[in-house]
Amino acid sequence: MSNALFRKKSIDAIQKEYDRGQEDGQPMNLKKVLTVRDLTFMGVAAVIGAGIFSTIGKAAFEGGPGVIFLFLITAVTCGFTALCYAEFASRVPVSGSAYTYSYVTFGELIAWVIGWALILEYAIGNIVVAISWSAYFNNLLIGMHIHLPDWLTIGYQTAKIKYDSAVAAGLPLGDLVYTNAPSVGPLKFIINLPAFLIVVIITILAYIGISESKKSANFMVGLKLVLLAFIVIFGFYLIIADGTSDNWSPFLPNGMDGVLRGVSSVFFAYIGFDAISTTAEECKNPRRDMPKGMLYSLLICTVIYILVALVITGLVNYKEFEGVADPLAYVFNKINMPKVGLIIAVSAVAASTSVLLVFQIGQPRIWMSMSRDGLLPKRFAQVSKRFKTPAFATLITGLLVGIPTLFIDDLLMTDLTSIGTLFAFVLVCSGVLVLPKVNKARDQFKLPYINARYIVPVLVAVFIYFFKDRLSAACANLSTESYEEILFILFIVVAIIAAVLSFIKGYSLIPVLGTLCCLYLMITIPAKSWLVFFGWMAVGLIVYFIYGYRHSRLIGKKG
Repeated sequence: MSNALFRKKSIDAIQKEYDRGQEDGQPMNLKKVLTVRDLTFMGVAAVIGAGIFSTIGKAAFEGGPGVIFLFLITAVTCGFTALCYAEFASRVPVSGSAYTYSYVTFGELIAWVIGWALILEYAIGNIVVAISWSAYFNNLLIGMHIHLPDWLTIGYQTAKIKYDSAVAAGLPLGDLVYTNAPSVGPLKFIINLPAFLIVVIITILAYIGISESKKSANFMVGLKLVLLAFIVIFGFYLIIADGTSDNWSPFLPNGMDGVLRGVSSVFFAYIGFDAISTTAEECKNPRRDMPKGMLYSLLICTVIYILVALVITGLVNYKEFEGVADPLAYVFNKINMPKVGLIIAVSAVAASTSVLLVFQIGQPRIWMSMSRDGLLPKRFAQVSKRFKTPAFATLITGLLVGIPTLFIDDLLMTDLTSIGTLFAFVLVCSGVLVLPKVNKARDQFKLPYINARYIVPVLVAVFIYFFKDRLSAACANLSTESYEEILFILFIVVAIIAAVLSFIKGYSLIPVLGTLCCLYLMITIPAKSWLVFFGWMAVGLIVYFIYGYRHSRLIGKKG
């Protein structure tokens, strides 16, 4: 049974299926229309979203102006990962992203786990983004003097939580949404209608075709880049004109520890650049264009995040961002420029819409790949003859994201989404280490080889030296330490093993550093989120053994 659990798909077999374009006698070809520019814009569309309009405030409060270092650290980590994704994309030009890549390197069980983790990442991420979109859209309507009933702009769970909190605190209840909402029998009728409607619209757009989706994404990306450029230029002008640059001092008020406390918020902002790898089958030249699109989008987004972080921490003191959900709007309202808030609202709506679109495109293609391999029912692999998109999977994705947005509260932790993504990144980076060497065409991306034999051991030794006090304290009090410190000890053990193997086998530096950086970011996420993640993984394993293991197309084949 153990051999069956880790049965692998060969790259040659995947390539033959891709070239043949047939699956069980039915066409499975998707429309090939995406270029480097389209992929770059899709990457920017996915990354410049809720993070820059919401979670950047939390990170700025923790790290002060020095939060820009965290953006650089995260960008470098994502850069290592992007290079590893690019290596896989140049060899395995099919949909499925990290799921497919893990299938050819680690085998079926690990591939399933990754696919299941990506479902969590995309679904929860889009639910959170849709709810955030609804809040900004409602603010935009209010700015245009259009007022929707409050009970149509908030989830039932959110309204009930606020009502229960007011009751417990003995506060007035008359102005609360839950109090004034109409009743349907014993229940209050409270739904987040804008969030649901935008998911419906995005799902329709993703269903009818990749060409239409890319045009919409390109337009929204162009719009938000222009608006963000205005905000950055205007913001720096105000900082210089009003002499508020003192807000940048101290630059690291809480040291690097404070900077690193914002890792989940900042990493959540970067989640999504990998989603463009799910569109490999719709690229005109995936082996050449996919790597460029990933790296270009990552570079553009990092520059934007750093500039915006400097602007908001320059205009107001970093301490004011505690509990602020809309930092950009807060900053300009604070300095008595509410009209700029309208520009921010338009930017936020465009940014969130583009994120929704890229994720709604990505998740069905992962399900489609898992279905082709027999791990999910065949209907998930069904491609529309008219629109050349994964029809059934797209509709199911719309339902699974849209329905929860009607009712639930926006309490879903960015930590949970970050764990799933980092887990996928770790396996992609480490997977590159076991890929066989091949000769590539001149225009095909090739991961640069830098011998890690001496560099990684030295870096690990330096890391241990700087964290020796924490390591000593954690080891001395192992029986009473928190989960976070136990995870830190485990990371040190893994890092030492990586250093030894790098010295012995002469591994390539980039994938080793990508693996270690992602692992370190994972251990900074609170342990309670790990418990929820493991619960989700347990459910996934149950589904796999009930259905996927028995229906895999690799049954009877050797790895």
